[in-house]
Amino acid sequence: MNKKTVRDIDLKGKRVLMRVDFNVPIEKGVVTDDKRIRAALPTIQYVLDQGAALIVMSHLGRPKGTGFEEEFSLKPVAQVLSQLLGRPVQMAPDCIGQHVEAMARALQPGQVLMLENVRFHKEEEKNDAEFARQLAALGEVYVNDAFGAAHRAHASTTGVAKFLPAVSGFLMQQELEYLSRATLNPERPYVAILGGAKISDKIAVIENLLTRCDRLIIGGGMANTFLAAQGYNMQESLVEPNAIETAKKIIASAGNKLLLPVDAVIADKFQDDANTQIVDVDKIPPGWRVMDIGPKSVASFSEALHGAKLIVWNGPLGVFEMPKFAEGTFAIARVLANSGATTVIGGGDSASAVKKAGVAKQMTHVSTGGGASLEFLEGKVLPGVAALNDK
Repeated sequence: MNKKTVRDIDLKGKRVLMRVDFNVPIEKGVVTDDKRIRAALPTIQYVLDQGAALIVMSHLGRPKGTGFEEEFSLKPVAQVLSQLLGRPVQMAPDCIGQHVEAMARALQPGQVLMLENVRFHKEEEKNDAEFARQLAALGEVYVNDAFGAAHRAHASTTGVAKFLPAVSGFLMQQELEYLSRATLNPERPYVAILGGAKISDKIAVIENLLTRCDRLIIGGGMANTFLAAQGYNMQESLVEPNAIETAKKIIASAGNKLLLPVDAVIADKFQDDANTQIVDVDKIPPGWRVMDIGPKSVASFSEALHGAKLIVWNGPLGVFEMPKFAEGTFAIARVLANSGATTVIGGGDSASAVKKAGVAKQMTHVSTGGGASLEFLEGKVLPGVAALNDK
């Protein structure tokens, strides 16, 4: 990675302003999944061990941007961080203002201050320069460890970097390292797997990956549109009529790189208690819809994955949230877990799927940023990364 990291800068005695991605699920004031908080701990601990004072900032959810909203407060997150660090974490009443500046300036080395949700101010998402300047005034060094927000040009992800020395944290560094393997100089054979509901969300990803990978496996709802483009009647399955011509062009240009399902688990309604059967993709009866890949597709995909040195996966292969339609996704997750390949899971639903399949720990890297990892795989420059200082 050609960007400076926390290891490339002297932190001793400094106030470090660190952007993290603590956009975690909270129910009734309690954090229900602390994975993203834990993911930032190595950088946080390193900063504190270097004798710095730490000011942590993050967004949470989608508040209106007109001031404090209790349900989007980071107070419950500060409590969890305090428990994980084994030291107090002060909670600021806001993320800017004289009172918050005074709290930041009073921090001693080893102390931690958490700012309130940066999205309580509409200026955050507008990347307002004055708002960014006020955030930057709290620290002397800026560390971005929020890969999950790196695809957004906001004040706390890019604006602040104009006012302070800007370096990446370890999580950001790790994300860029593994995702770069899929785009810059991949090990071969390199197989990519794309799933999820819609082609329209992933056209650029498909086009970019086809220039780099040796095989591209497509499943999930988006496979239906490709199959429809090949002339199959997908009946009640999710199909994007507006994307059929695009799918035809991709099929024509992909040659033998593209691998689609040959059979499917189908249902007579979009519910977990639906009647189901397994049929080839050319034999879907009227009134039925595809909900998962079938056993022949699992076998075909497994064969394509055999011997791969690098596998990148973004998007589930069926409606895995419903137990009846999870087996295709879980079966491929198990194949990856036992493949011996470098396996990179592109965040979001894919990360949830490998976790539910019980194999997340056997993956080389599970990304913390669904949208950011997708844009990276498209070949886009992420604003939050571009803003960091070069080595």
